[in-house]
Amino acid sequence: MIWRVVCASTLALGSVVPAYAAPLPPLLRVNAPYFTGDIVYGETAIFWFGRVTQTENYADVRVGYNDDELYVNMIVFDRRLWYNESPSPSDLTNWDSASLYVDMDGNVGNTPDTNAYRFDGQLNWWEPRANWQAAYRGNGAGWATATVPFTTTTDFAWESDTEGGFNNNRNNRGWGITFHIPFASLGLSGPPTQGTLWGLGVVVHDRDAAPPASVTQETWPTQGMASDKPATWGQLRFGLPAYSSQSAVARGTTIIRNKLNGAVVVDGVVGGNTLCGDGADYWTEWGDKNYAGAMQFNIQNQAKVSDWPCSSKYYVTFPLTSTLPAGKVIISATLTLYQKGHMGDGDPSNPGQPANIQVLTAGQDWAESTLTWNSAPMARENISYTLVPLMPSGVPLDPGVPRSWDVSRAVAEAYASGDSLRLALYSSESPLNTGKVFWSSDHDEYPALARPTLTVVWGGSAAEPMAEVNKTVWPATPPASGAPITYTIAVLGNGLALTLTDNVPTPLSFPGSVSLIGSGVVSRDSSARRITWVGTPLVGAPVTLTYVVSAVVSGPKTITNTTVLTDSAGKSTSDTALCIVAARKVWLPLILRQ
Repeated sequence: MIWRVVCASTLALGSVVPAYAAPLPPLLRVNAPYFTGDIVYGETAIFWFGRVTQTENYADVRVGYNDDELYVNMIVFDRRLWYNESPSPSDLTNWDSASLYVDMDGNVGNTPDTNAYRFDGQLNWWEPRANWQAAYRGNGAGWATATVPFTTTTDFAWESDTEGGFNNNRNNRGWGITFHIPFASLGLSGPPTQGTLWGLGVVVHDRDAAPPASVTQETWPTQGMASDKPATWGQLRFGLPAYSSQSAVARGTTIIRNKLNGAVVVDGVVGGNTLCGDGADYWTEWGDKNYAGAMQFNIQNQAKVSDWPCSSKYYVTFPLTSTLPAGKVIISATLTLYQKGHMGDGDPSNPGQPANIQVLTAGQDWAESTLTWNSAPMARENISYTLVPLMPSGVPLDPGVPRSWDVSRAVAEAYASGDSLRLALYSSESPLNTGKVFWSSDHDEYPALARPTLTVVWGGSAAEPMAEVNKTVWPATPPASGAPITYTIAVLGNGLALTLTDNVPTPLSFPGSVSLIGSGVVSRDSSARRITWVGTPLVGAPVTLTYVVSAVVSGPKTITNTTVLTDSAGKSTSDTALCIVAARKVWLPLILRQ
């Protein structure tokens, strides 16, 4: 009998399950969640772009949709707030403002056609919004003003009750704008079907001084984005994608954690972390603050513009090529972080709140020693989310409470490309004190379990070769009781954890020793008359066990001896050797024809 099951840490075997991921997008993409009713701010998808400095802007962008509209919210970190008190449509983007671009054909084409739309919205104070927004539609050559009903709302935050304001060169915290784009205004009877891809571009226009001072821009995508060329935009997908796959048989599970089996898992936190920047100047220090070596980190966001210094993101990189066997398929993958606390603990006026924490793929590599809010990679695509509750009382903080995210699509993509898995975690939450505190890869050995962990279930096709066991006996016909009998058991490995059991039958003596050639550990239990071997030989690697016994019964006697090879999920194969003690012999005459 021949079988094959593979495992690296613990084994999941026997079921036919999804394995191959569909290719992930080559460009930046946001997967917008669908809401059956009102759009929930803290459950929208999030991405970001820009930098936090005295003269540059940063933006968090939240996206969602329901049966009626596309919802896009932007929170802009901006030190100086300038708007035109007497605006004109053509002048909107010469002040603090934002432009939203969508193309229902996708991010394709060198000019905007009639399926492409542009929506401009400028910041203002108390005035009705109508004069501070404008819509445009593509005409095959560029943008033309159009009557496309949509609405915007804005928000802003001064530095304090006495510091800040509009059009005065004084410090503020920033501003926000929300676009409500009815599908009916785009000629649609309802939302696109889930899985539909549109082109999406975002531009934040920044004025930091009165005219004739120039206006700068931050864009998404950040490199090469041209407002009149949809092919340079990112992608908007309607609905969260499932893990698309072919079928494969689970062969094993690999656990990847910093220092486990020599793995190096690098992570870092950027932004405010647990102390909202710990006194850093918001415009000259906060964006460049580094937390290398921190044993704990906070993931946090909120809707209130003035509270952005408490925003905090987490980045982590897991090696795959050095930890996963080559030539396999990814069945599933789970990221586990151990929560040790939450923000607002002990604050009765602003108690902690649950948080919808999202996991996204990161677009570029980074180094822990230089990772900051301003240098950290942008998100490539949002993958999944988990609602993380408050830290329960009475639970030991070390290792804490495990919280998990499905990262199967991300691992499948990175594995297929021969790259490491680079993730970012952030939140789109609205209330104060939604931050959740977790242990990092720099956690010490007590216990090492608290470190961020990636668990990957991998496999292959059912046609892959299986592990083998072969048992032989010599001589097959020992002459009498007490004569030596040698059993040889040969195992051909397949890279998985295997267990071999050999119950020595009572007509035989129990061996005093067992010879082992190859990897693994062999043990003897004379009371149970059992020989056991466990090991994880490489694919195709041989292991040989040999022992010598003798018959303790008189013949003639047939003795069968069976060896069973089992994996940790219970699937097994066996082989049996037969010998006959003091076998009767019959001599046949030889007849020659003349």
